[in-house]
Amino acid sequence: MATWPLPTDDDKENLLLSCRYDDLDEVKDFVTKFGSGALSSVHDDNGNTVLHMTCGNGHIDVLDYLLPLVSPSILSAQNNAGSTALHWAAVNQHLEVAQKLVRFTGVDAIDIKNKAGRSPLGEAEMIGWDEGARWFVQEMRLDETNHDDVNDNEEDGLVDAAQDVEVEIQDADGQVAKMTISSGATT
Repeated sequence: MATWPLPTDDDKENLLLSCRYDDLDEVKDFVTKFGSGALSSVHDDNGNTVLHMTCGNGHIDVLDYLLPLVSPSILSAQNNAGSTALHWAAVNQHLEVAQKLVRFTGVDAIDIKNKAGRSPLGEAEMIGWDEGARWFVQEMRLDETNHDDVNDNEEDGLVDAAQDVEVEIQDADGQVAKMTISSGATT
């Protein structure tokens, strides 16, 4: 097993800046010099990780490089405000970044709440990012089945895929928003 030198504070700061400003070559140089294990230990004074910087700024190329290299613990790491990289992707309306994160980490990341009590979905709703909010809702695991909407003739309890589904979501302030998920079929 290779022994890697430890990065200095300047090395760590430069890595965070490279992630923030989409400098993939510098990120690769860091990994070459210090190993991929060092990526997960780097954070700024506010607890922001390489993923916060990358996702908050929408840098797909750096994200694609980092995802297979970082420790699983960093995927849902919360900064001092309790926000994850997915929160930052939502706040800055980076749909492709949010999609890659959720597909890599799993849909449970959508439910993580920050210290303001908002999930990434809540952040998307708060800023009026409808496209992102709709995507988050479509990806979420909705554990509660509304049996009133299920056709009594269906023994498996599944809703017809061509049927529109109305979902109610309660935000951190107790406000309820209704959203209809359409199958896309025209009638």
